[in-house]
Amino acid sequence: MADADCIFCKIASGDIAADIVAESDAAVAFRDLTPQAPTHVLVIPRDHYANLAEVAAADGTGVSAMVRLAAEVAEIEGIDTSGYRLVANTGPDAHQTVMHAHLHVLGGRAMGWPPG
Repeated sequence: MADADCIFCKIASGDIAADIVAESDAAVAFRDLTPQAPTHVLVIPRDHYANLAEVAAADGTGVSAMVRLAAEVAEIEGIDTSGYRLVANTGPDAHQTVMHAHLHVLGGRAMGWPPG
């Protein structure tokens, strides 16, 4: 189900253009407009859920579909062997700015720990 006011729902439906990297029946991957690494792609479920926990609670296959698509993105981007980071922010304190579940696929450079 889509949320008419959600920008990510509009990207998933094709109503708003985005630089699509990969897609499946369950999820869409597109480039982040403000990349934080050489590769920065967002993976979103086609259906509207506020966060990853809601995806997991609603559908036992939703999170795995997102992670599978993230792995496909890593392969497409050539970072599957060098390494990449998957980040899921939940809520305002974690800096989630769009309340539609999404994974950040970050790679293309060495990353520090802990994250900033």
